[in-house]
Amino acid sequence: MTCPFDHTAADGGADADAPIALDPFVTDLDGESARLRTAGPLARVVLPGGVACYAVTRQAEARKLLTDARLVKDINVWGAWQRGEIPLDWPLIGLANPGRSMLTVDGEDHRRLRTLVAQALTARRVERLRSDIETLTEGMLDRLAELPAGETVDLKAEFAYPLPMNVIAGLMGVDAADLPQMKALFDKFFSTQTPPQEVLQVLGDLGVLFGRIIEERRAEPGDDLTSALLAAAENGDRLTAEEIQNTLQLMVAAGHETTISLIVNAVVALEAHPEQRALVLKGEVPWENVIEETLRWSTPTSHVLIRFATEDIEVGDRVLPKGEGLIVSFGAIGRDEEQFGENADAFDVTRTPNRHISFGHGPHVCPGAALSRLEAGVALPALYARFPGLRLAVSREELRNKPVVTQNDLFDLPVVLA
Repeated sequence: MTCPFDHTAADGGADADAPIALDPFVTDLDGESARLRTAGPLARVVLPGGVACYAVTRQAEARKLLTDARLVKDINVWGAWQRGEIPLDWPLIGLANPGRSMLTVDGEDHRRLRTLVAQALTARRVERLRSDIETLTEGMLDRLAELPAGETVDLKAEFAYPLPMNVIAGLMGVDAADLPQMKALFDKFFSTQTPPQEVLQVLGDLGVLFGRIIEERRAEPGDDLTSALLAAAENGDRLTAEEIQNTLQLMVAAGHETTISLIVNAVVALEAHPEQRALVLKGEVPWENVIEETLRWSTPTSHVLIRFATEDIEVGDRVLPKGEGLIVSFGAIGRDEEQFGENADAFDVTRTPNRHISFGHGPHVCPGAALSRLEAGVALPALYARFPGLRLAVSREELRNKPVVTQNDLFDLPVVLA
């Protein structure tokens, strides 16, 4: 694949206008985010696979663009897609062209799809899940407490992953027996290292899996969102089979990945800042502050390929050309000095106000934000109440990001519980 930009600069280079190649292995996300901010509010970037696009890196500009009607979700507006420059086996094809869902449509179609999901995720309904989340959390902590003292535990695999995955599975009507296969497929779906020959197979396998889940819910409806979507379609809400399946897949994927990263990143941040952890454990700072500062400072979502320009759009002193794709670089935006001041690069649980946009902004703001905050708000205080002496089993420098350019996601989180 030929990149339409003349040069790429993985290290930012001396030329601030040179495109920045996003590291497919995510070896230095903080450094990459800093280079993006230095490049200006609108930076030229190259995605893994040599696909060129633009990134918005500052919060003020991101807020404007995320409510700009000249940016649309329709991939057919993307010049590179029109010209046939994006192969179907591109590792990120599932994120750029995942079919019709509330993620990929605008206007009335978006409102129609989002309304049904939002009805299931109102603040009141989410709050009703608290007791279930507390029960799940305590059960997992009980199992962790049974492990031999001083033993190294992968907190991600044993706690941060299964908690949100079980919550979203229950909400969507997914059987727990399907979760191992789902995890394996989503790992390949998000990874930049999935071989091209496997990309289409992964998309096909996800389609088969979620298609079967839908048929099971059709045969045996329950008190879950998938059953509600099926009932809505039967009652004349004009939901197609594709929209139902893509909405289910989107909700399961987004509904667990963000919360996993939020829990993991909060633990890493607290362990790197023991003086701030002490403030929290002594009750001098609420856990809500930890969650919001983690969302800002180590945002779960790194980059999202989100919109395409229907005409030239001015962004600061630059122009996003018609037909180009735009990603929102939340990792860079979270530490924007223009928004958060000179100490934007510092983790500070006493920060106030903390008006980040880590769950998005505008019509497409994440409908699951309240659920993610609730899960972290239950999980983190319960974890530290049970294991106040919890510590990393390795240095922070030894922690490894997964090769996923869209998520700030670690392979594992080795800790010692105490």
